[in-house]
Amino acid sequence: MCDSARLSRRSALALAVAAPVAAAAPARASRPVLGGDRLGGDAVQVGSTTGLPGRLTARSWLVADHDTGDVLAAYRAHRRLPPASTLKMLFADTVLDRFPTGVRHTVTAADLAGIPAGSSLVGIRAGTTYTVGQLWQGVFLRSGNDAVHVLAHLNGGVAKTVAEMRARARELQALDTHVVSPDGYDHPGQLSSAYDLTLFARQGLRDPRFRAYCRTRTADFPAGGGKTFQIQNTDRLLGGAWGLRAYPGLIGVKNGYTTRAGNTFTGAATRAGRTLLVTVMHPGNSADAVYEEAAALLDWGFTHGASARAVGTLVEPVSTGQGAEPAPRRGTAVGGTVARGPSTGRLVEGAGTAVALLAGGAWALRRRVARGPAKGRHRH
Repeated sequence: MCDSARLSRRSALALAVAAPVAAAAPARASRPVLGGDRLGGDAVQVGSTTGLPGRLTARSWLVADHDTGDVLAAYRAHRRLPPASTLKMLFADTVLDRFPTGVRHTVTAADLAGIPAGSSLVGIRAGTTYTVGQLWQGVFLRSGNDAVHVLAHLNGGVAKTVAEMRARARELQALDTHVVSPDGYDHPGQLSSAYDLTLFARQGLRDPRFRAYCRTRTADFPAGGGKTFQIQNTDRLLGGAWGLRAYPGLIGVKNGYTTRAGNTFTGAATRAGRTLLVTVMHPGNSADAVYEEAAALLDWGFTHGASARAVGTLVEPVSTGQGAEPAPRRGTAVGGTVARGPSTGRLVEGAGTAVALLAGGAWALRRRVARGPAKGRHRH
């Protein structure tokens, strides 16, 4: 695992080659970037270079303070990339409060229809009865697309859930995100960013149920016929696995992998009463790289981040009255531009504000979705 260390001349050179650090804010863009103009640049943005990891291979990353929303350091925070299963955080932000955890549901074949081949699965069987809480354990621990689809059907169907996730993303001001499926599987045009994924995690962790699910390491899951089997959380920093040690103070939140997205990870950890968020997208080929780089960035944040000047901020949901005016510019597009557009879905939380947004001309832009590469295998 990469540990944070003092920045030597050699590591500084490596960092400069990989992604040059911006010591000063770039020239102001024609329109503001959501969270601050510095987050729209292509260079590393950091308030203090002391101890910053020198060998980061991720195509995008961000470190922020959970409580204040201060972005302490970032690299291409608004770059739009396939999110893989980290998108399930938005699914939870949208659907988690819809059903009590003790509600029981007997799964039908229709509930499991349409799950993409190669999906990560928890092992749900038609004809077996599960509680809503067990289905959410399947989502958070095993990243089960089968659990997502069952919950989406309980919510009124996949199409309705996707529409509501789009509306929820807009409510959270996650304007880099375009949802095609609720599970994060590779689909053309399904994109998010390190900035948006961090917004999803921050919002989710405000819900005690979300926090409890994402920090659960193991659970007994129904196997049918009154039997159970144990499932383990696939987050390697949570319990330690594959040669990685458990990260001290980690409280979740979500990892992901597909052949198109590569590895993605958003994590949160608490130390001495301070909680930091980190998102790492698309690092090097090693399966452990996403965890190693996330751990290194967390180490830096806990050691040096308290004295670092903020380079941006995580915005609050629109329903708090802290909307962005004028309409912010998003970051670099990948594989084409997807403009913001109104969702046909119903937004449950903050519904009044969402209606106002849908009526506003600034939010009524057409979607232009560029087709991406062929679908890839989804696993962890």
